[in-house]
Amino acid sequence: MEFLSDLWFFMKERKKFWLAPIIIILLLIGLLIVFGGGSAVAPFIYTIF
Repeated sequence: MEFLSDLWFFMKERKKFWLAPIIIILLLIGLLIVFGGGSAVAPFIYTIF
């Protein structure tokens, strides 16, 4: 959790709020791959990429 607070402080201090959507999308894609990799939905997820 300290990493997230440091990241937020960096973005707030340097006015780099454009990084937030990129980070959120990368996290969502990572979660989709991790949780979808071992499930029955895996073939459908792999066709997206």
